[in-house]
Amino acid sequence: MNSPVSQLLNQLIEFDKLSAQPVYIQIAQQVINAIQRGYLTKGTVLPGTRVLSKVLKIHRNTVVAVYDELASQGWVNIIPNKGTFVLVPEQTTAKIKANAQQIDQANTYSTTTGFPFQSSFNLASSAKVTKAKYSINEGSTDLRLHPVHQFSRWYSAVMKRKSLVSKWNESSYSLFEMQLCNYLNATRGFHIQPSNLLSTRSTEMSLYIVSQLLIQQNDVVLVGHLSNYAANMIFQQAGAHITTIPVDKHGLDVDYIKTHFVKGSIRCVYVCAHRHYPTTTTLSAERRIKLLALAKAYQFAIIEDDFDYDFQFEGSAMLPMASADANGMVIYLGKLGQSLFPSFQVGFVVAPESLIKEAKNYLKLLDKQGDVIQEQMLAELIMEGEIYRLLKKNIVIYKQRRDYLCRELTKQFKDTVHWDLPSGGLAIWLQFEPKISLVQLAEEAEKNDLYLPNTTLYQNKDTCAIRFGFGHFNEAEIELVVKKLKMAYNEVIGISFNSK
Repeated sequence: MNSPVSQLLNQLIEFDKLSAQPVYIQIAQQVINAIQRGYLTKGTVLPGTRVLSKVLKIHRNTVVAVYDELASQGWVNIIPNKGTFVLVPEQTTAKIKANAQQIDQANTYSTTTGFPFQSSFNLASSAKVTKAKYSINEGSTDLRLHPVHQFSRWYSAVMKRKSLVSKWNESSYSLFEMQLCNYLNATRGFHIQPSNLLSTRSTEMSLYIVSQLLIQQNDVVLVGHLSNYAANMIFQQAGAHITTIPVDKHGLDVDYIKTHFVKGSIRCVYVCAHRHYPTTTTLSAERRIKLLALAKAYQFAIIEDDFDYDFQFEGSAMLPMASADANGMVIYLGKLGQSLFPSFQVGFVVAPESLIKEAKNYLKLLDKQGDVIQEQMLAELIMEGEIYRLLKKNIVIYKQRRDYLCRELTKQFKDTVHWDLPSGGLAIWLQFEPKISLVQLAEEAEKNDLYLPNTTLYQNKDTCAIRFGFGHFNEAEIELVVKKLKMAYNEVIGISFNSK
């Protein structure tokens, strides 16, 4: 007959051989649960491996693996020729007893600190909790286009590389840095070396590090009259005095800088030359040349944020200003891997070697460990052409979505909205004429299950527009979202009419 312990384990243990989790792990977890619940007490002798394999109808090697797993976690002690004995791991952390008068509060955690600290107005979140199913964002990619099955294979292959461990302590330039240099030289007209390159987790991290290097309290930073909300927060947190300059259909007004500022009064100019954020206008070639010359004459830095350079639908993308910078005036920011899931995208900084050396010191404080597995995989995807191939496939899809959005807007809104068709990117600059209250529009849209974040709304006496990100919607969703936006628009028009 089976022993009482064998019978107990037979009753308690269930496993699924089709589960992704190994059978021995499933069984080990249930044995641990039995020990924790007191079914198996300290000193209990577990059945031998042959006996338990018959009771559970599994291979004996599986039982051996179960006992090894339990022993490695300290739940059992395996004594050769004697048996496997249950242990109860001792509690290694002693509880601190609360004072008697506060015993009722001992198991609660305070919501506020008992000491002062410096809170930041500049970094206050603009995010809002919403139950709306659909959301218009600032122009992000569609995560559903991420090649899940291929990616799993690529990632698994990198994890199995025997040379991977040695790369954690690599002191020279990595394969990823060399391949990223090759990619940028081929796609953006650069002639850089790994010493000109810093890889980060995101464009925002890149800009944060650069701002720490460049900006001191009250330094003047010039941005477009309508500019990137996140970038402005980073500059303000660094202590910058942000001054806006006009933007028109040719991009940033460089002549305005020349006539309103003097040499030494500007620390840096932040510009999205390829597609201005949020209006999507491209800085003309003439103004790029003027800005480079003015930067040299006035001795200010240019931060060129090229967040969506790769998403070019028509014609050839204009090369970055940084590719024509012979005087070390431009700090270039960009992204790689936007066709992949966000956690596997990287930001990068291209700049003169002297700045990159210092920037790497900051990066070591923020992200000393890095992600060698991610970098190794991206290096291989660049080398094999997979990054380029995925991007080209997705560009076709995003262009179709842009064109479909424009058709739906024309159908629903006719002459009440207008936009200039961007040559690329994942957003359009949607302007309302006549002007309406965008705050009211967002409120009515949310009633229709459509969320418009505050960071996508731009309204003042001259402007009434939305940065309408479409990349994350498929065509069926685009049609539905535009209809919901039109319903909200009609409600706002009705409210305005009734108030008159």
